[in-house]
Amino acid sequence: RRTWLGRRRREVLRPYAVMASDVAAGASARVSARAYAKARTAVRALVTVVALQTTLCWAVEVGEPAPEIVATTSGTAVTLTSLRGQWVYLDFWASWCGPCKQSFPWMNEMHAKYGSMVLQAGPIKVNVDAKASDAERFLSGTPTKFAVAYDPKGETPKRYAVKAMPTSYLIDPKGRVTLVHAGFRENDRAALEAAFVNALNNKGTP
Repeated sequence: RRTWLGRRRREVLRPYAVMASDVAAGASARVSARAYAKARTAVRALVTVVALQTTLCWAVEVGEPAPEIVATTSGTAVTLTSLRGQWVYLDFWASWCGPCKQSFPWMNEMHAKYGSMVLQAGPIKVNVDAKASDAERFLSGTPTKFAVAYDPKGETPKRYAVKAMPTSYLIDPKGRVTLVHAGFRENDRAALEAAFVNALNNKGTP
């Protein structure tokens, strides 16, 4: 996790180092629209990383009660309490996160396969972008077959002490975490599905 945070800080600060170098070399003071957009994305990512890094709570682990979530979808509050008795797949993501984009097709596939077992309305994908327009722009190019919830203040990832994007949790009908997975790569698909199915077959935590 520390390695990821260090790498993420370097990634988000790199555009500023490049711009400073250009100015020093006598480049035009007017920043192109493309450079501005990249810098704006970097700022949002940095703010999210700092917020996640400074949280004071410990990361939620397997076997522990899942903290309540603070998010809305279509203006309606989404809570774990209202979903007690059902399996819930909770996933945190952001528009600037590359692995998040890779995870959406997999999530669509998992919903098609296991939707009858895990929250028939779909997984809870909590977006943490400060601006809903950023998430909407992301979703316009990454179709989803389920509703997206929004937590622009980042209250829920703080409660879970999320350190990476995306991070997902499989929560059993009793409200306890049975699976935690951080990040996403294409070669994670098979292993993650196997862990997902194994947790379902074990009927949750004792």
